[in-house]
Amino acid sequence: MASIELTQDNFDEIITNNEIVLIDFWATWCGPCQTFGPIFEETSEKYPDAIFAKVNTEDQQEIAGHFQIRSIPTLMIFREQIIVFSQAGALPASGLEQVIDKVKDLDMADVRKQIESQMADQQQEG
Repeated sequence: MASIELTQDNFDEIITNNEIVLIDFWATWCGPCQTFGPIFEETSEKYPDAIFAKVNTEDQQEIAGHFQIRSIPTLMIFREQIIVFSQAGALPASGLEQVIDKVKDLDMADVRKQIESQMADQQQEG
C-alpha cells in the first residue's frame, strides 16, 4: 500500500478511523527526507494493516506546528489515536520494521493506564 498525503482536511479522519498510522514529516528540499522516503514507501508494502502517511511540512505548516516538528524527517506513529512513537531522523528499513513491530506488540490497555497515571500526577502537582 502506498502512502497517502495528510492535510488539514483529512488528518482527523485518518487518525480516528485507523488503528495504526505512521506519519513521515518531510520537505522537498530535505536530503535525508529524500533518502527516507523510498524506505517508508517500500515498508508500507509489508504492513497493509497500517496507514503510511506523509506530511509535507512546507505545505502543511499548521500540522507541523501543532506537533512542534523542529527537525525532518520526523517519524510519528499513532496507535488507537495515541502517539506512541516520535523521533527525528531517517531510519534504515530494518529499524523502521523493528519500530512498527514493537508498536503492534504494545498493550494499549497498559499504555492508557500509564497516560491516566501521568495525567493524575500532573493534576496533583498543578
